[in-house]
Amino acid sequence: MISPRTVAALPCLLACTLFTTAHAAAKPKVVTFGRWMTVKYYAGTDETTALDLKVRPMLVNGEIKEYTTGEAHEVSERVFVVRQASRLNDALPGDPKGATRWRWHPGGWLMVDRANAHISKLTLPNYDAFYSTTSWYRDLVAYCGISDNGTRLYAMVAQIGRRKAVLQKPLGVPAGGDLPDAECAEPIWQREPTRVTFSPKDKDKVSFAIRSFAEEIPVDDSSDEGKQ
Repeated sequence: MISPRTVAALPCLLACTLFTTAHAAAKPKVVTFGRWMTVKYYAGTDETTALDLKVRPMLVNGEIKEYTTGEAHEVSERVFVVRQASRLNDALPGDPKGATRWRWHPGGWLMVDRANAHISKLTLPNYDAFYSTTSWYRDLVAYCGISDNGTRLYAMVAQIGRRKAVLQKPLGVPAGGDLPDAECAEPIWQREPTRVTFSPKDKDKVSFAIRSFAEEIPVDDSSDEGKQ
């Protein structure tokens, strides 16, 4: 049997529990970046020349969630995008047990919601982490895309919130038919009217008018805790 003293204390305990829960739920999440550091990585299949890659951690309330490279692009007051950097274990199955060979490499793009610190990965059609140089404007991103088999170049424009590309136009084949020669300069945006110019290596510049409609940037109000 519950004693009268316990019954009298229940409202106080319930109030304390509700206050603690509300306080924990209301605790704001703050996204910050740590210090830059320079690491080495190998581009594509080139295993002889190590390149420098500047990376820095992205933290939520002081806890590292991702590593990133390059500057962030502010899409709106609430949302920004930034490029991911990752480390992969390059050890082979036949290597000694427990051996690891961590190798850095630049990755795709992350979208970050400051309001709840939610981090999601953006899917960019025909985007290649090693050879595609991106240029952001508003919620649009332009880059030279490469087909899965590496035989075709595309002028690409993608928009946050849209599954299909806003623009996908063939630019021909890589110079010499080899991926390392397929670099494009960073596309250049023009405002009013909205246009973007691509400069593929050893090819003429080409410009496209972009007719895009403002998309509602998807917002996820769920918490990231326990997902990382």
